[in-house]
Amino acid sequence: MDENKIFLSESEMPQAWYNINPDLPVPLKPPIHPGTGEPLGPEALAPLFPMALIEQEMSMDRWIDIPDEIMDVLKIWRPSPLQRALRLEEALGTPARIYFKNEAVSPPGSHKPNTAVAQAYYNKQEGVERITTETGAGQWGSALSFACQIFDISCEVYMVRVSYEQKPYRRLLMQTWGAECYPSPSDRTEAGRAILAEDPDTPGSLGIAISEAVELAAKDEGTKYSLGSVLNHVLLHQTITGLEMKKQFEIAGDYPDVIVGCVGGGSNFAGFAFPYVKDKIDGKRDIDIIGVEPTACPTLTRGLYRYDFGDNAEMTPLLKMLTLGHKFVPAPIHAGGLRYHGAAPQLSLLVNEGVIEARALPQKEVFEGALLFARTEGHLPAPETAHAVQVAIVEALKCKETGEEKCIVIGYSGHGHFDLAAYENYLSGNLIDYELPQEEIDAAAEYLPNWE
Repeated sequence: MDENKIFLSESEMPQAWYNINPDLPVPLKPPIHPGTGEPLGPEALAPLFPMALIEQEMSMDRWIDIPDEIMDVLKIWRPSPLQRALRLEEALGTPARIYFKNEAVSPPGSHKPNTAVAQAYYNKQEGVERITTETGAGQWGSALSFACQIFDISCEVYMVRVSYEQKPYRRLLMQTWGAECYPSPSDRTEAGRAILAEDPDTPGSLGIAISEAVELAAKDEGTKYSLGSVLNHVLLHQTITGLEMKKQFEIAGDYPDVIVGCVGGGSNFAGFAFPYVKDKIDGKRDIDIIGVEPTACPTLTRGLYRYDFGDNAEMTPLLKMLTLGHKFVPAPIHAGGLRYHGAAPQLSLLVNEGVIEARALPQKEVFEGALLFARTEGHLPAPETAHAVQVAIVEALKCKETGEEKCIVIGYSGHGHFDLAAYENYLSGNLIDYELPQEEIDAAAEYLPNWE
């Protein structure tokens, strides 16, 4: 075994996903039907999702078996390595031990296919012919395109316009795997046309793109909708990452004191951290679990804990979550995967209960950490991933000051090979920071529904 890489064999892969619902410190509030105001039943979700995913969404079973057909695809790149960042440690002069769980080794280059493969499989089992979805930075769209190609399902992706323009190679990757990709808002849907009529130059948002994808799925019986974050079944599929990591740390004879991951909707962070959240809730270990977001879209750090829609056009169920308001349109920062107005209900609850800490960082500081990581470890982080890298660096420097020999682990959610334009802007001095004015949060909050 390479002393700075901890691998598992395929036979050691987790055989079941971990569902955190039965272990939450307080019960999760139910989703609400937008029309009736009543708790949502499974039948209300049937037009959008296959029944197997609806059952997972509402399950209180702690463990849900992973079907063999899904495992066979995951084994293309899993188990992913847990790697010690020795060169980064040396550059920082820290006594901390820094690790990163590398999800960039998947074919699309991120954590997203962990759930994309599962969702495509369950849709195929139900005879679905087409899946619609949204994507921010393009990681989710490319992952679902990859999964739909494997299971022979048509895939249609609505990509937030600013990312569509900033990251053309993500779009080309989707098309390589057979998907159709459109900038959102588009003129292909009622929701898109309404937004364009109001603001033809809008950069778009995930909330708008979700509205477009949901609208198309709801109108066609042969089409289902697929979501890359926020919902329980998505977070559930991602827990294979954290479960693998627990086994790898056992092999290394180590255990994290600090767990750091980036947060957009919450799927990467939840999959990486939730198996350790259980240890913290059970009192087994006192762990600092930190979710990091951009100051331009500070959902966890400045959002309201309220019921809100998941989309701009108010077609989705209402979820109790930390939110900036479904009408909020974030600034066009490069970390497109972190530009979502809300956060997963489970994650929001854990932040609200103080189990998980949230931090927000500006772009320039994030890229400073990303560059140091690339120049020491050789891996180029995605702008989203770089948020976690930078906080890990900050925590390691604290250890340098105090002399504490903490174990810090980064959720390395994806590579930045399609994000070189962002690095060019940083290196040329053209990257600007954006601090969200409170007036914009207040204005978006006026559109929040009144359900409690």
